[in-house]
Amino acid sequence: MDSHWHWMAYDLRRHRLQEGISQARLGRVIGAAKQTVCNYEANERRLTEDQTKILDRRWDTGGHFQRLLMYARRAYDLNGHRQHQRYEAQASELRIFGLAIVPGLLQTEAYTRALFTAARSRQVEKQVALRLARQEALSRLDPPEVWVLLDQAVLDRPIGGRRVMAEQLARLREPTEMPNVIIRVVTRSVGAYFGLMGAFEVLTVEHGDVAYVEALGSGRLVLDTAEVRTFGKGFELIAAQALPEVPRAD
Repeated sequence: MDSHWHWMAYDLRRHRLQEGISQARLGRVIGAAKQTVCNYEANERRLTEDQTKILDRRWDTGGHFQRLLMYARRAYDLNGHRQHQRYEAQASELRIFGLAIVPGLLQTEAYTRALFTAARSRQVEKQVALRLARQEALSRLDPPEVWVLLDQAVLDRPIGGRRVMAEQLARLREPTEMPNVIIRVVTRSVGAYFGLMGAFEVLTVEHGDVAYVEALGSGRLVLDTAEVRTFGKGFELIAAQALPEVPRAD
């Protein structure tokens, strides 16, 4: 299993089949639609805490599903970034906060290459190509509404040197001409604020909102409704302290 989430999805299906009930029947037990149960078993959605308690009682697992949920929430999923990319390609709205670097959807090729080179990636060109391919989400036929908040440090840090950074700053101005993209900056003068806890993204997809927290070589995809709501509220708090638009060069 690649993660506790995959383990939970696998065991959910295994226990259901052992009991000999349909997805629709299990859905009635845990308060979910048949399609939602299907998504749980495909690891496309996450069981809630209340649902794991119901399952543990019904199947007398000794708290197995509750423990899986606890560890899954604490861990970073090695495949989280892949699931995140699938959601990103389909999302109707993206709310992105960048604390240290320009978010991937807005990076230039040279900037991206500098980042992966500094991280000592063994597949720099492959990683660059994959990241640039993600940017097609902004120009698809039904592009998402994109709200980007950046800490001032993102603009100040000279990734790749002056020329690369100048190109990157120019690239940041381009999306502001698109009707579906808004970029704003939180200046250093704000001091302490919610965003200093780390970069994140909130994505609106077909079945609701999900959140994503990126880390080196992995990432955590958040589907728990209460936790996702916390990220959404955090984004609003950051936005309340941001400038109205990206400062333009003189």
